[in-house]
Amino acid sequence: MGAVHVTLDLENTTDADNAEVGLTPSTAVRRHSVRALVDTGAVLLVLPHDIVDHLGIRRRGKSVVSFADDRKVELETAGPVTVRIGNRAGVFECLVGPPTCEPLLGQIPLERLDLLVDPVHQQLVVRPESPIYPLYSVK
Repeated sequence: MGAVHVTLDLENTTDADNAEVGLTPSTAVRRHSVRALVDTGAVLLVLPHDIVDHLGIRRRGKSVVSFADDRKVELETAGPVTVRIGNRAGVFECLVGPPTCEPLLGQIPLERLDLLVDPVHQQLVVRPESPIYPLYSVK
């Protein structure tokens, strides 16, 4: 078993919303595809500074991030960004990592998109109970 990587299709959510209501042409929507490491030890989506800038995602604030080696670092947050993986999509905020760092897909996006890690085949799969739409428990 090894690391699981997945292609994320990213889109500036604000651009897409503006295009949907006719404020800007659909060709103006900023998009980018990137390979990300599925990191079940991470909580959030982490995108490198250069991709966040390329997409034009608005900075929202700062958060303190704790690493496995007990380091604590302040990182910017940005959003909204639409993330598509296969037939699943969601809107998220992200942590802004250093330029060219490896993008990480953490637990919150995995749960929100209702995706499971298949470490044997090194891929993400939809939960069998919810093959078409994500299924959330509210109890």
